[in-house]
Amino acid sequence: MSSRHTQFMPTGTVYGTLLNFRDEFDALAPQMSAPPYKAPPQAPVLYVKTANTWSPHDAAIAVPADVPAVEVGASIGMVVGADGDIEGFVPMNDLSVPHASFFRPPVKFKCLDGFLGIGPALRDAQEVADPAGFRMEVRINGELKQTLDFATLVRPARQLLADVGEFMTLAHGDVLMLGCGAGRPLAHVGDRIEISAPGFETLVNTLVGEGA
Repeated sequence: MSSRHTQFMPTGTVYGTLLNFRDEFDALAPQMSAPPYKAPPQAPVLYVKTANTWSPHDAAIAVPADVPAVEVGASIGMVVGADGDIEGFVPMNDLSVPHASFFRPPVKFKCLDGFLGIGPALRDAQEVADPAGFRMEVRINGELKQTLDFATLVRPARQLLADVGEFMTLAHGDVLMLGCGAGRPLAHVGDRIEISAPGFETLVNTLVGEGA
């Protein structure tokens, strides 16, 4: 079921996952233990990237004039199959306006038009021996800014899928992102963002000023 010659776009709902990289979880652990929460979350923390945010590979993404920089949230999305298992994987660029709270991410910061770059092609799950082997690099204007090791997930791919299934039903075509690590790089208007990982086609998006 390889889709390497056709731009992949979701057919269902896209969900992001917070606090699923160990470095991000550890960095926010002191805040999780403070009021009002007083303890880390016991279930996965999700948010929705609504359809207005979806941008295909090689698309220009418009940044509002009052946003000086955006955070690049490199991730890999799991696409849910008809049997409820994983159909495939796709790289994603989960952009957001920098904000202080990661516990209840405001829609206005994460769901701006075009703020989710979606990889050019779906990688069939049957090609993947273990998603923990994924390694991802983020380059801005050709300069390496971040590396992600998916062996450091709090909940590995299949565990995340199972744990989410305990409290909600995912449909065929839904996409569940594995998460974004800490230290997300900032990008600005004019920047070219490349998100690459062995076995995947590179996702490229360029930031432009709104109205450009």
